[in-house]
Amino acid sequence: MMLIEETAIADAALPVDQFKAHLRLGTGFVESSVQNEVLNGFLRAAIAAIEARTGKVLIEREFSWSLSGWRDAAGEVLPVAPVVTVGAVTIRDAAGLESTIAPDAYRLEQDSQRPRLRPKGAMLPNIATGGSVKITFAAGMSADWGGLPADLGQAVLLLAAHYYEYRDETALGAGCMPFGVTSLIQRYRVVRFGAGVTQ
Repeated sequence: MMLIEETAIADAALPVDQFKAHLRLGTGFVESSVQNEVLNGFLRAAIAAIEARTGKVLIEREFSWSLSGWRDAAGEVLPVAPVVTVGAVTIRDAAGLESTIAPDAYRLEQDSQRPRLRPKGAMLPNIATGGSVKITFAAGMSADWGGLPADLGQAVLLLAAHYYEYRDETALGAGCMPFGVTSLIQRYRVVRFGAGVTQ
């Protein structure tokens, strides 16, 4: 399995001015934009960390997901949420020949935790031994920063500020995330009941 982010978040979509205010950086100076590239980096890192913890894509963008076979031919759980649209489903055989599945052969079952690609018939199209399938889709909670839930937006700013303030710190443990951030994102995390539960 391989998930690829086909489009990145545009710099213009990042809340740099809001982040500067959060950090209480000075304004009105001639060189006030000199740190923008650095601040963009911290915002992108914070967004990526929160997306990894929650399994949710914050700002809408395009992805492709490749599989060597269906885990469940009656409905494949997509790797991130929420999925907005499925662009295409392409099957590749062992010889490398590709065929695009007609859109009327499948449907998107939208879900805030586990969106699925469902067949309109009994099963999703067969993938031959040695073949693969590639699903392209758009996912995201909002098309822009302003549409994000306030708690997630605040979590991004808090985590980006943490990265900014401790950018030279090397003693923090792996996966360290400030308590304020973990409490803000807690309700968005996927809940799993029991070790044997399938998605």
